Amino acid sequence: GGALWIRTSRFGDDKDRVIRKSDGRFTYFASDIAYHLDKKERDFTRSVDLWGADHHGYVSRLRGAMAAFDIPGEWFSVLLIQLVKLWKGGNEVKMSKRAGTYVTLRELMDEVGVDAVRFVFMTKSHDSPLDFDVDLVKKKDSDNPVYYVQYAHARICSVFRKAREEGIGLPRDLERCAARLVLEEEMAMIRRMTEFPSLLEDICRVFEPHRLTYYLTGLAAAFHRYFNLGTKNPQHRIVVEDRELAGARLLLAAGVRTVLANGLALLGVSAPEKM
Repeated sequence: GGALWIRTSRFGDDKDRVIRKSDGRFTYFASDIAYHLDKKERDFTRSVDLWGADHHGYVSRLRGAMAAFDIPGEWFSVLLIQLVKLWKGGNEVKMSKRAGTYVTLRELMDEVGVDAVRFVFMTKSHDSPLDFDVDLVKKKDSDNPVYYVQYAHARICSVFRKAREEGIGLPRDLERCAARLVLEEEMAMIRRMTEFPSLLEDICRVFEPHRLTYYLTGLAAAFHRYFNLGTKNPQHRIVVEDRELAGARLLLAAGVRTVLANGLALLGVSAPEKM
């Protein structure tokens, strides 16, 4: 018998496609269709495929096949992922399939840790190329975004340990305490935290998880700025002699800690209490 075709040209593809060759073997395209049909039959609410950017020409044929099987267009989405370049010692690590020179994700995780890999991979949109600098994510300073965010969380935990030693806890009268927060740096953190729930909704709706790493880095920066005020002026420390004011500032710090911990958990990144 001859080959078996699917008429995807009727559904937006530039030509029809073979799904079974004349020798009886099925094409890759046939298995892709079967995979998605199986997903639909198992009641997945939608399918989001992550493909390399070099597969962009493949989108219309699979979309056409889904339409041929009466699967709604919004059920099937494709995100095209740009390439990652690895840098070490200021030089790009050249990779070649032919020469067999490459670095696996497992090797990268062994070298820099799972937290760094997960966080850095989420710092760029899927449609932007990513430069992964191995030396940068090993640094323990503000140049390293993973360290910077985790350190903000650990720093707040350290503030709470100091407060416990001095017998200061979170206040009961929240409204009265909130009125004591008047510094611009305090207002900036409160404003940032109110954005968190709607940001998460946006991220889920438009598939842009990189906005979460950007947000967490900004919140961490705001906290570090606030913390550093106290190193210049003792009255601006979080744990001060005025217990009501200290309670109010601890409440604010607790909010920042919760948002940082939740954001990191969503990324699968740890939130250490000591660093």
